[in-house]
Amino acid sequence: MTDKPDKYIVESEATKAEVSIGAKTGEPVKEYMVNLPSISESTELYLEEIKNDLLKNITISKTDVGSIEEFDELKKKIHREATLKIKEELTSVAARDQQFIASMIVQEMLGLGRIEFLLNDDQIEEICVNGAKRPVWVYHKRHGWLKTNIRIENEARIRAYASTIGRRVGRQITVNQPLLDAHLLSGDRVNATLNPISIFGNTITIRKFSRKPWTITDHLANKTISYESAAFIWLCIQYELNLVVAGGTASGKTSFLNVLSSFFPPNQRVISIEQTREITLPSGLQWVPLLVRQSTSEGKGEVGMLDLMVNSLRMRPDRLLVGEIRRAEEASVLFEAMHTGHSVYSTLHAETASETMKRLINKPIEIPPVVLESLHLIAVMYRDRRSGIRRLFELNEVLPMERKEKSTTKPLFRWRPSGDTIRQEENSVRCLDLVKTFARMDDREISQDLKERESVLKWLVKKDVRDVDEVGKAISEFYTEPESLFKKILSRGGK
Repeated sequence: MTDKPDKYIVESEATKAEVSIGAKTGEPVKEYMVNLPSISESTELYLEEIKNDLLKNITISKTDVGSIEEFDELKKKIHREATLKIKEELTSVAARDQQFIASMIVQEMLGLGRIEFLLNDDQIEEICVNGAKRPVWVYHKRHGWLKTNIRIENEARIRAYASTIGRRVGRQITVNQPLLDAHLLSGDRVNATLNPISIFGNTITIRKFSRKPWTITDHLANKTISYESAAFIWLCIQYELNLVVAGGTASGKTSFLNVLSSFFPPNQRVISIEQTREITLPSGLQWVPLLVRQSTSEGKGEVGMLDLMVNSLRMRPDRLLVGEIRRAEEASVLFEAMHTGHSVYSTLHAETASETMKRLINKPIEIPPVVLESLHLIAVMYRDRRSGIRRLFELNEVLPMERKEKSTTKPLFRWRPSGDTIRQEENSVRCLDLVKTFARMDDREISQDLKERESVLKWLVKKDVRDVDEVGKAISEFYTEPESLFKKILSRGGK
């Protein structure tokens, strides 16, 4: 290594591994090294024998891995059985190595082998298996793309991993069906392809689901959003204005939507609809998460976004969260829900507010302008590819058509790269008029209300309240017991 490596510990199945990240002389990218205990080739072969014996004696059904709790119980059972066999037959192996071998057996039988260490590293966002002849690559939050020292021994093993993932969601990946979109129990999104569709070998790409949900405290502390813009969005959300979060790939759209959901009043019913599980709301909310189900290999059992959206409107939602607007039919139902008085929040792939409007109005989505007026706010997220930082790029309100043919947007807040600040551009017209109507407040009262919300947000950052439930409790207290909350904020130490 030519520079001082970044080192930390990652744990998987009670086995700890040191991770070392640094540059090697002559290598164009840094390397991600997972340092594991070494075992002999003969022990490695014996590991396979134990695994095969356990597979004969332990039947693993789909119901055994139906939930994280059931999956964990199955892991513990296999770990116990493996440990007993190892202690009986590998008496010369040290106790520490016995535990490591037992953990590896569990990872191979129920997981993805050494890739499990990557899945347990909270600093990794993406894991890419690009065939057996190439190293596994990862996208690291601090270092970007890194080449790892992990390799899958052969193409058959990669295919076996993909097949295992597929079976757990009722799907197959075969020569006739060489593409797979699925998810792990953790919520991580998985895409797999088989050779010869992928020329250099079988592939698995895993987009990791954040183990610790982002909170408004995280976003404020990281300067992803400013206190002023956060307080304004909070005010608009309380009074049921509709919002779409736009942005490019990996810009943080869903994370931002998740963060804003903590602003929902506690006495309302929230329905969320997603392709893969990413949203995590405070436990104090009445939240019903719905998840799309893909069809089986026989083409049966599919439950799509449109099915769930239509059904959710029969569940009396006060707030409707939709992971992403993708198709015309889904957008039509979503905007009709807005038009009929439901509070709706969703994401859309677009780089700017004007591009968002164009995507919604034009084909293939083609929302009628009169229906589009039901949307009040567009928040655009941005990710700087050089530094990796994510920012609220702009917050625009949607103005009604009036005498124009199409609705337009008005910039309220915008990120300034030169000073890395989010500044107010213009005063809101439409959104604040609606808040005045709903809340029966004048300009002075709204100004005071926004300052109070800012003080709550600053207190959350000062006290470093980053747990999603704890943030949810503070927001709930703002709605139900504001005097008690502000007493805490004004007291010495803010306890």
